[in-house]
Amino acid sequence: MESLPKPAPAVRTAVAAPEAARDGSPLVLGAALLGFFLISLDALIITVALPDIGRSLGGGMSGLQWVVDGYALMFAALMLSAGALSDRIGARRAYGGGLVLFALSSAACGFAPGLGVLVAARLVQGAAAAVMMPASLALVRQGFPDQAKRARAIAIWTVGGAVAVAAGPVLGGALTASVGWRWIFFVNLPAGLLALVLLARVPASPRLPARLDAVGQVTAAVAMGALTYGVIEGGDQGFARPLVVGSLLVAAAAAIAFLAVQAKGAHPMLPLALFRSRVVAVSLGIGFMLNAAYYGGVFVFSLYLQQERGQSALHAGLMFIPMTALVAVVNLASAKLAGRFGPRVPMVAGQLTGTAGLVALLTIGAHTNVWTVAVLMVPVGLGGALTVPALTAMLLDAVPADRAGTASAVLNTGRQVGGAIAVAVFGALLAGADTFLAGMRWSMLIAAAGLVLTAGATLTLPRGEQT
Repeated sequence: MESLPKPAPAVRTAVAAPEAARDGSPLVLGAALLGFFLISLDALIITVALPDIGRSLGGGMSGLQWVVDGYALMFAALMLSAGALSDRIGARRAYGGGLVLFALSSAACGFAPGLGVLVAARLVQGAAAAVMMPASLALVRQGFPDQAKRARAIAIWTVGGAVAVAAGPVLGGALTASVGWRWIFFVNLPAGLLALVLLARVPASPRLPARLDAVGQVTAAVAMGALTYGVIEGGDQGFARPLVVGSLLVAAAAAIAFLAVQAKGAHPMLPLALFRSRVVAVSLGIGFMLNAAYYGGVFVFSLYLQQERGQSALHAGLMFIPMTALVAVVNLASAKLAGRFGPRVPMVAGQLTGTAGLVALLTIGAHTNVWTVAVLMVPVGLGGALTVPALTAMLLDAVPADRAGTASAVLNTGRQVGGAIAVAVFGALLAGADTFLAGMRWSMLIAAAGLVLTAGATLTLPRGEQT
């Protein structure tokens, strides 16, 4: 295996094991799982409520895109540095602080008097989620020092996120239709409080030496934020506007500066040497496209079902049940297939399944039966569920053990960026096309083309390649 430099301290939280830890504490797992559930839930629960939010607070397509992307943007931009913060102050303290901030920002979202306040609160929510994510996994590591018990605990922790992703559109639709869209944020408060009660009984976490890459963090956030702004506002106002052009130029300059800092910095938050591994580079591309297809698709079809077909928020949420209901079962099937045939088989099969679903969605028209739409969305969800477990296993097998935290953080960051960029691009296509259906079809076509490319890249990886 190719020699890689020593791990960046920013991501050691995923693998660090304090010696004074309780073995198998259900309190640790309960607290960590609740937080991960909330983080995953809030990425999707908002989508079905977007039309109601637009009618309540005003704002066009670009405003609704920011409601979704504000969360994903901050989540992705801060995730790598959040691991270092968790190390420096201790996982329990970082997780607790993130939970409190998440609950407060959720309340601010629920009480938002206007769209600007809602977007600002969503940005804070995303920042809190970024802090919680690595700290929650570090808590699991702390509470389960035994490897076998830890593996089972992490599996349960992962299922919590999968259930949240599956439940998001349905719960969002049910709450919006019954008590109003503001309750999709208020529902976070009791769950967050319960997580804090459990966390209070968890042993304190040790503080570990970790350096923060401040320049890298700032340039990464500027690059992601400027790119997202340029794409969203360009779709809404036109890409020739000076502010849009300037934003895209700032994004390019910040991205170049970020890469330069990571290449020359003594303690980079994203060691570029990782990308010498074909597995790491291809995995990042696959993760990006999977989330682009899934989150972008949920965004587009939430609007289609309500704005174009006149469905209520509840009915629109129900339309996503066929797509999400089998996710957990297919996750298990993916692991079994990977164990028998190697990870490439479920990865390629999953990406091609998702591609088939996206191509089938191109046939949807203004009067297509809505249950036909629901069935045609199923392969998109199943494709991701089939791919992600094998993808994660292949990635972690491709790097040394002391790089596992870094590799996992890179993959999750890439996936979040994929979802955020897809919402920005697809929303721009919907706003700029002659008809909604035309924009929808272009969106699905772009997502399908991306998955075909990443499926082809997967085939270039030799069986059992480790570097």
